[in-house]
Order: sequence, then C-alpha cells, then structure tokens
Amino acid sequence: MEKLYTALSFGGILPDERIRYILSHFEQMELREGDHLLGLGEVCHSIGFVQKGVVRCFALDKEGVEVTKYFVRPNQFVVDLESYYDLKPAETALQAAVPTQLWVIKRNAWTALNEEIPKLYILTKSLTEATLLNKIKDNDFLNFGTASDKYREFMKRYPDLVLQVPQQHIASYLKITPQSLSRIKKKMHLG
Repeated sequence: MEKLYTALSFGGILPDERIRYILSHFEQMELREGDHLLGLGEVCHSIGFVQKGVVRCFALDKEGVEVTKYFVRPNQFVVDLESYYDLKPAETALQAAVPTQLWVIKRNAWTALNEEIPKLYILTKSLTEATLLNKIKDNDFLNFGTASDKYREFMKRYPDLVLQVPQQHIASYLKITPQSLSRIKKKMHLG
C-alpha cells in the first residue's frame, strides 16, 4: 500500500491524514494471468492501482481479433475513462497479462470521497493529465521505423515487460504477428 500512498501524494495536493483516509477505502485484488478487471461490454465501476504485475488494455479489430492498445505497469492507475465517466459499455478490456495484484476502489466510494475532500478532484485531474501525457509518450515510437526498430525500442523502454508479458501480447501491441516477432528475436540473438 506504500506505493499507492506515494501515488496519492503526487504534487503534495493532499495532507497525510487525508491520504490515509482515502487508502482505507481501497481493497486488494489478485488476478491470475488472463483474468479480467474489466471485460468488453461491461461498465467500468472501479479504479485500480497496479501494485505488482501487468494489466493489458485491448480492444477487438473489425475481424474480432484482440489488439493490445497499451500495458499498465506497477505504480500506475488503470481505468477505462470513457466507460467510467459515461457509464457506457467498455469498448476496451482490462486483463491481467501476468499474475497481478491491485488496489481497487469502487466508483461510488471514489465519488463520495471527491465530495468529502474537494482537493481530491484536483489530484484526480492532475493524475489523469499525467497519465494521458505518459500514454502519448509511451506510444510515440509505434509510428516510426521497421518492426525490428519498434521491438528494439520496446525492449529499451520496457525491459521488464519483455521478460514478463506473453509474446503474442507484445506482438499485438507492436502491430505485428507473433511469427514476425519470433523472427525478429531470432535475428537479434544471432546478430
């Protein structure tokens, strides 16, 4: 819970006693690899914080094939913002890519806390903006270079994910086939 405390301390917006009070509303959740925090078509009613593990965010393409949009790593919040705020069925699923431990807070508890602690809204806005900016930076390399270049950059940026996440999810994120990724990896190890 110390990592979640640190995340809620972001920007020094909330005093210690308020952070500890907010923490008391979170519950621990364990997901096995493949378990969903949010399934396609479900309405998002909670916000998660990844303590350990990796959550994969994916959608379906026109052919019904899963396409990995991004990964949520330890010390990051995970929520489908559109489903959460608009209470509409999620077009994106949130799934444990590996065994994952999360701290989760229900929507109604978070809403009540926002009414009780006005500065929590400012913290939420700051965290949301920081997360969105990081997502933009995280994904910028996907638009340039060859598949090999993208995989090299992925390895450089996320060495932990390369070791943990199943190859098919990494290939999907890089928008290449698992077979292409295998060939790239083989060439890199030979060269």
